[in-house]
Amino acid sequence: MAEENRNQTAPEALKQWRTAERTVAVARRGRLAAQAAAAAAQEAADAAIATAEASKAALAAASLAETSASRTATAARLVVESTLLDVADTETETAFAEVDEAEAKGRYQDAAARAAKKKSPPDAG
Repeated sequence: MAEENRNQTAPEALKQWRTAERTVAVARRGRLAAQAAAAAAQEAADAAIATAEASKAALAAASLAETSASRTATAARLVVESTLLDVADTETETAFAEVDEAEAKGRYQDAAARAAKKKSPPDAG
């Protein structure tokens, strides 16, 4: 090879040098592209891990939300039942009050009638 180098002309050596430079430039770009791809792959792996962790947290949150919603529904059912009982109680109380009022009205009407008879003159018949 040393013998070939001595016999090589300047234009041939320049041509080889330019070819070698292009080869090095392509290799460097390839190395940079590979490094960028490796960095992107690492970012993707990190993002996948973060997504998995977020999914676990979301699942736990959804489970808690489901439990909370179930408890809220149970509480709402209890409130409805209690309110319905209150309505039934007030309807019963109202019915008793209406009966008491009717009886009191009847007693008043009887007393008023008796009082009216005492004041009115006896029949002239």
